[in-house]
Amino acid sequence: MWPMDKSRHPLIHGATVTSLGTLTSRILGMVRDMATAAVLGMSGGGVMDAFAIAFRVPNLFRRLFGEGALAASYLPAFSAQWERDRRGAWQLASVMLTWLAILLVVLVITGEVLCAVAWHRWGHLSGPRLLIGLAAVMLPYVLFVCLAAQLAATLHAVGHFAVPAFVPALLNVCWLVALAVVAPHFAPDRHAQVYVVAAAVVLAGPLQAGVQLAVLRRVGFRFEYCWAAAQGQLQKILRAMAPTIVGLTITQINTMVDSLLAWSLAAVPGGPLRVAWLPGQPAYPMQQGAAAAIYYGERLYQFPLGLLGAAVATAIFPLLSRHAARGDRTQLAADLTLGLRLVLFLALPAGVGLMVLARPLAELLFQRGQFTAEDAVRTGRMIGCYSASVWAYCGLPVVIRGFYALSDRITPLRIGLVAMGVNLVMNLVLIWPLAEAGLAVATATTAALQLVLLVALFSGRHVRLDWTALAGTAARTAFATVLMGGVAGGLLWLMPAEAGLAPRLVRALVP
Repeated sequence: MWPMDKSRHPLIHGATVTSLGTLTSRILGMVRDMATAAVLGMSGGGVMDAFAIAFRVPNLFRRLFGEGALAASYLPAFSAQWERDRRGAWQLASVMLTWLAILLVVLVITGEVLCAVAWHRWGHLSGPRLLIGLAAVMLPYVLFVCLAAQLAATLHAVGHFAVPAFVPALLNVCWLVALAVVAPHFAPDRHAQVYVVAAAVVLAGPLQAGVQLAVLRRVGFRFEYCWAAAQGQLQKILRAMAPTIVGLTITQINTMVDSLLAWSLAAVPGGPLRVAWLPGQPAYPMQQGAAAAIYYGERLYQFPLGLLGAAVATAIFPLLSRHAARGDRTQLAADLTLGLRLVLFLALPAGVGLMVLARPLAELLFQRGQFTAEDAVRTGRMIGCYSASVWAYCGLPVVIRGFYALSDRITPLRIGLVAMGVNLVMNLVLIWPLAEAGLAVATATTAALQLVLLVALFSGRHVRLDWTALAGTAARTAFATVLMGGVAGGLLWLMPAEAGLAPRLVRALVP
């Protein structure tokens, strides 16, 4: 049976609602990135390189303290408390929000101090100065986006998926307004324009948190800080969170490492040709724009990741947590198997489609304004390399939540640490022959290895998954995907590579 047959299953309903909201946000995000590429370009002056890395800082904290590690530790505890005592669940939510806000304020202040120290040390250099300045401007976004993610996790736990799914679109709206309305007044100064975008990111934070808080109050939440009632559960959540951080954020950490390597090992036009601080002083393996190429390439493969992997993981986690709380491991295994089958059924063709159409999509979406044809070639190469493991990126958050529902956070931690080591070694080996594409190949390979190991360990140590159903879905989907990829690649090969918007549109959409 195909995964889609169980259309009335709550997993399918939750994933569908989340996917619709995510689709809206992703479409706006794609328009946002098209506008960003036109205004800021990719390799010119290192502006987009600096912004791409600085923007990863709040995003990484969002994964650590918001929708990722903390939410994964908090949601099972909240779900179990919700089954017993709803007032106690709201008290737990209140205590969590309070202490999370305190922690985030301390982190933001500490980060700003570190930025000030870094500015004093390296602010005389143009590249580091821009990176440090953008990071300092966007750090306050950490506070609001992490609180917004915590509010979203609470809404998920009580069965409300729609608003949390649509709220990320607010960031894209603010970003687009900044690019379309404010940034043109600062042209052609791209340094000033990128600071306008950074300010828009910060302004989006209170909107994202405020909308979800209003919805949470409508479903019954009342702030009631009761430390005595929530103390024990909070301590358990924090103990569980430490190993969860690495297990659930490994792909984001790997991409952050990729970006830092791309920034630090990229030759600057007119600058030295060799890396003076490495033994033997080898030639720089990459050119300026490498970190931006990672950003743009990542945006394309994250489109199916957000629609498929994140949506299924978001919808499945409350179900798995409730099954675990009731001791129903049979249903837990059935739902996790269904989630993985759904991911395979949708992510395999999505990944192959992106691989085949990588360069035409890069040309269609980004090649305009400050974004050159050479930039499109580099971005297309990144899209193709990253997309080889879309199925793995989508499957990882699903299977990891199976471990967390059963309170096993050590196994994903250990596998995550192995994956980090493999990724770093592959990065250093592949960047010299493949430039920035080597970073994408390393990340894709690491994700596939991590997923295979986790699925095998879950089935061996906890609950046996339905391997027959998984293998059947994988085989049928792979067969259809190979046919689809072959036909699309053949059609693309037959089409002339002409310049202009219309030919680009045909090459990207007709196959």
